[in-house]
Parts: sequence; C-alpha cells; structure tokens
Amino acid sequence: MRFRGDPQRITGSIAPVVTPFTDTGEVDLPSLRTLVRWQLDSGSHGISLGGSTGEPSAQTVSERAEAIRAAAAEIGDTVPFVPGTGSTKLDETLELTSAARDAGADAALIITPYYARPTQEALYTWYATVAREFPDLPLVIYNVPSRTCVDIAPETVARLNADFGNIVGIKETTKDFEHFSRVLRAAGPDLIVWSGIELLCLPLLSLGGAGFVSAVANLAPTAVARMYQAWQEGDLDRARELHYGLHPLVDLLFVESNPAPLKWVLQQRGLISSAHVRLPLTTPTENGLGRIRELLDQGEDLLSPVPQGSRR
Repeated sequence: MRFRGDPQRITGSIAPVVTPFTDTGEVDLPSLRTLVRWQLDSGSHGISLGGSTGEPSAQTVSERAEAIRAAAAEIGDTVPFVPGTGSTKLDETLELTSAARDAGADAALIITPYYARPTQEALYTWYATVAREFPDLPLVIYNVPSRTCVDIAPETVARLNADFGNIVGIKETTKDFEHFSRVLRAAGPDLIVWSGIELLCLPLLSLGGAGFVSAVANLAPTAVARMYQAWQEGDLDRARELHYGLHPLVDLLFVESNPAPLKWVLQQRGLISSAHVRLPLTTPTENGLGRIRELLDQGEDLLSPVPQGSRR
C-alpha cells in the first residue's frame, strides 16, 4: 500500500480486470491471479477489480472480498491497486471497503448507488458516510450513470473533495465530455479524474485527467499503457495512432453486454479457464461471436502477447 499515502501517484492506465468464473460458476482465483500477473508483465500502471467489468452485482460480499485479497496478494506493492468496493447497500459497501483496506489496497472505488436514484444531497451524505468511516483510505467516486441511472453533479463532487481529504478522485464513465470539464473546473486540478469511457481516455488527458480505467486494457494492456506514456512524453502522433488503432477492440467489448465478449476472448487466448458470465448476462450468441471474431482480426496487432507459460 505504498501509494495509499500519495494517491496523486495513481496515474496512467489502471486496468479493470474481469472476475473469472469456472464453467460451473464459481469464482476462479487461479485465473484471476494469472490475469493480474499478465497485466503487470504487460505494463499496466495499476490494477482495479470489481467495477462494472468485474460483474460485482452478481457476486456475494464474501466472494468479492476474497477476490480482492487474492489480487492484492499478487500485486503486492508493484503498482497501485484500486478495487471497487461499492454496492447499492451501505453495509455491504462498508464491509467491502474495510476488506480492501485490510488487504492493502491503495484506494477504493465507490460506485454511486444504483437503482435507488438518490438526490444530490443524498449522494453527498452517502459518500460522506463512507469517508468518515475510512479517514485514512483514499476514496474515488465512481460515476457511471448508464448503469446506475444517477449522475453525480460536478458541484457535489467538488463539495465532497473540499470537505473530505480522503475523497481524492472520480472515475467518470459518461459520454458527456462536458461533464469531465465541469468536474475539473468545479473541483480544481488536484482532483484525480480518470476516464472509464474507452474513446474518451486520450481526450481527457488534454483537460488535465490523471489517466483511465479502460476495459480494453483487458485485451491490449501494453497499447493502452503506451498511449498514456506517449501523451506524457509529448509524442502526440503516437498517442493518436494507438487511440485509433484500439477502436476495433473497443467495439468488440460491446458487441454484447460487457464483459461477455471480453471473457470469451480471454478464454480463447488461454488467460482464463472459462468464458462463463453469471446471469443475468449470458455468453455471446453465435451472431455476436461472428462480429467479435471480425473485430478481433482488425485489432489483432495491438493485442498484448500471452507468454506460453501463462496459458491455462
């Protein structure tokens, strides 16, 4: 947890890994460890687990906590670890955040409560409650209105950031690019802002973003990390080349509901033992697989290699 005391160092490509399951639906911790090692070897600047790509709402609290502990043990202090610990229930959120803190996570990613559609004042109270419970753990707001049906306002983010020293950032998963700008203007440049929208990862850096939590890093971790590095080094042509080159793999993610297409590819590449997703998701249909294969061929050059010894 060497980054916990200096969350401003949690920058670049934070890979949001899937939660692998076996063919019969159990959490597959050996495959999770394989994924984490591959991400580290491929150059990702950090690891996340338990965001939307990790199917958190289909798992029990104990399953999520066990996966957090397994990933944390594999990562050690090599790169920042920022697991998602949020739920629509406060008690579960507190329990999971406590488990992440105790496992050595550098920060916790807390989703806006889904289904309930709380007001802005209720969102403030929600995050304030979690922040008071964990004063020494950096917390990152996770705004994903397409899944939660609530959008945390820039003013609410700025208020939380000003009132609580441990609310240090936000992962913005919204296609409203104006929202990114308004959040940064309202909260100021010290707020850590990551993009969770793949095709807004590079543009956000121009506004002062700190990096991104992009699901396409599950397929092309090296390319996604190099895009960030190219931007930092001033090689804008290379950064744009990688951004546009990743388009087919980004489109692949959403041929059917994420992470079903992604898990199918990871199994085909030998990184996880099964493409299983838990209901209400299902594995890709035959029509979907045809399109996935087409896009995989188009983006093949940017896939990160899988060492033979890593294949399951």
